[in-house]
Amino acid sequence: MIKSMTGFGQATTNLGEGVISIEVKSLNSKFLDLNLRLPKKYAEKELALRNVISDKLERGKVSLSIDLQPGLKQEIKHHYNEALFASYYNELKRLAAQVSAPADGLFQIALNSPDVVQNNGREELDPAEWERVLSVLDEAIRHCDKFRSTEGKSLESKLSAYIENIRQGLLYVEELDPKRVEKIRARIKGNITDFFGSEGFDANRLEQEIIFYIEKLDIHEERVRLKTHLDYFLKVMDDKQSSGKKLGFIAQEIGREINTIGSKANDAEMQKYVVLMKEELEKIKEQLNNVL
Repeated sequence: MIKSMTGFGQATTNLGEGVISIEVKSLNSKFLDLNLRLPKKYAEKELALRNVISDKLERGKVSLSIDLQPGLKQEIKHHYNEALFASYYNELKRLAAQVSAPADGLFQIALNSPDVVQNNGREELDPAEWERVLSVLDEAIRHCDKFRSTEGKSLESKLSAYIENIRQGLLYVEELDPKRVEKIRARIKGNITDFFGSEGFDANRLEQEIIFYIEKLDIHEERVRLKTHLDYFLKVMDDKQSSGKKLGFIAQEIGREINTIGSKANDAEMQKYVVLMKEELEKIKEQLNNVL
C-alpha cells in the first residue's frame, strides 16, 4: 500500500491547569521539513519533539502546532519581595522630599527595582505533564498517518488506472508491430524497384539488407521490458512499506522503454499509442510527487 504525504491530525486533552491542543499537518516534500510552533513553556523540548516526529513521519513538509489554553483558575506566576519594595519606596520618597520633587510615579519605579518581582518557579515543566504532552502528540501523529493512508488509497487507484492505460497502449502497439514490419519491408522493396527496375539489383542482397534494417527497428525487447516494469510498479504499490522514491525510479524506466519504442516505431499509427502512453506516464509522475 502507498501513503500520501498530505495529512492532518489533531488531538486535545485537559492537563488540569489548562487545555492542550496539538495539530500536525503535512504536505509533499522531497525530504522531512519540520516547522514547530510551541508555547514558551515547551521550547526546551524542541529537539525531543523533532526526534519524535522524524521517527514516525518519514517525509513531507510537516507543521507542528501546540496550543496551551490556561484554565479558569490561575496561580500567581510571580511573588514580590515586600520588604525590599518598601525599602526602595521609602528611600525614593526621602530623596524626592530632599529636592522638593513630586512623588508621582515612585510606586512604579520601586516595583521595577531589582529583585522586587521574583518568579515563583512554577514555570518549570513537570515530567508528568510532559508525558501527557507526548501522549497527545502521539495521538495527533496517528491521526495524521491515518489521513495519509486514506489519501494513499485514492492515489493508488489513480496510479493503477494509469498503469493499465499504458498496458492497453502497449497491447495496441503489439498488434500493430507485425503489420509495421511488413509495411517497412514492402516500402523498401518498392522504392528500390522504382529506382533500379526489376532486374537492376541482387534480390538476395536486398533481402539481407532489409532484414538488417528491420532488426535495427525491432521493439520486441522493449515491449518485454515495458511489461516487466508495469508489473513491478504494481507489485511495489502492494508492498507494506510505502516507497514513492522507488516508484519514481520505476517510472523513469517505463519512460525509457516508451521513448525507445517511439524512436524505433517509424510508423504513424503506432506513434499515436506511444503518445498516449507518454501522457499516462506524465500523470503518474505528477501523482508520485505526493507519494510517501
